[in-house]
Amino acid sequence: MSLEPDDLLAIGEVVRRSGVPATALHFYEQLGLIASTRTTGNQRRYRRHMLRRISLIVVAKRLGIPLTDVHEVFQSLPVDEPPSQRDWQRVAKLWRAQLDLRRTQLEHLRRELTGCIGCGCLSLKACRLLNPEDALSIDGPGPRRI
Repeated sequence: MSLEPDDLLAIGEVVRRSGVPATALHFYEQLGLIASTRTTGNQRRYRRHMLRRISLIVVAKRLGIPLTDVHEVFQSLPVDEPPSQRDWQRVAKLWRAQLDLRRTQLEHLRRELTGCIGCGCLSLKACRLLNPEDALSIDGPGPRRI
């Protein structure tokens, strides 16, 4: 049996192979992350090479990469044919920069939280995260010092 990148797979097979529920596949398709064709009976069929895109979506989600970022990167990939090695290298390069930045941010957060949680300060007079009178609220919502 030949396994070609353009072989068409039923949605049940894609669910089984990827571990991603059909509802998520429909959602990813609505976002333009993956694509399917339709049979004469209006059933979805996915090209086998979509499994790689779906796998990358799953991994990106595990790493906390927003789907909007995945969409941005996938814009440069062909949908109607398997991406080339050059295409994947370009995507890897884009994500490498994002992951390096995310790693730096997480390491900074870990240092801050270790110092803050581990300091044992009960008076909070010297805490870098102290925000008397909620003064930082003028800068907008969300954390400001971490």
